[in-house]
Amino acid sequence: MATRGRKPKPTAMKILEGNPSRRALNENEPKPHTAVSDCPEWLEDEAKAEWARMGGILEDMGVLTEVDTTAFAGYCQAYARWKEAEEFLSQHGSIIRTPNGYLQQVPQVSIAQTNLKIMLKFCEQFGLTPSARSRIVANKSIEETTDAMEKLLRGE
Repeated sequence: MATRGRKPKPTAMKILEGNPSRRALNENEPKPHTAVSDCPEWLEDEAKAEWARMGGILEDMGVLTEVDTTAFAGYCQAYARWKEAEEFLSQHGSIIRTPNGYLQQVPQVSIAQTNLKIMLKFCEQFGLTPSARSRIVANKSIEETTDAMEKLLRGE
């Protein structure tokens, strides 16, 4: 059964934003460990480079956890495909002449646009766009906003 309305925002993002709506936070939301697993071997080389570049940043922000690695791998793979298509377009252009003499757009234009849309969806989920970041209070971390009992239970 499909739900209507906006997707619920993760509690961690609400905390980072300072909980502007002042609604009660979900105390029973699962809290996965922030330790991110190793980069999947099946990713393309450029995707692995993006994993290395952004993984630590997202982990430090507290929005990338061990259960988010599949979504993050999807972002990295979309990034690699987008970059490959953009590099092709930079070298060869976006229009070709067909054997019949018509001008036609090369497939890399669509590939680049599609993967950019995919990347932007992931970026919004991880707080990586200016508008998503503008809702986050940067000087608060998840660790700072959890109570003493929560820290005790985690062994801190």
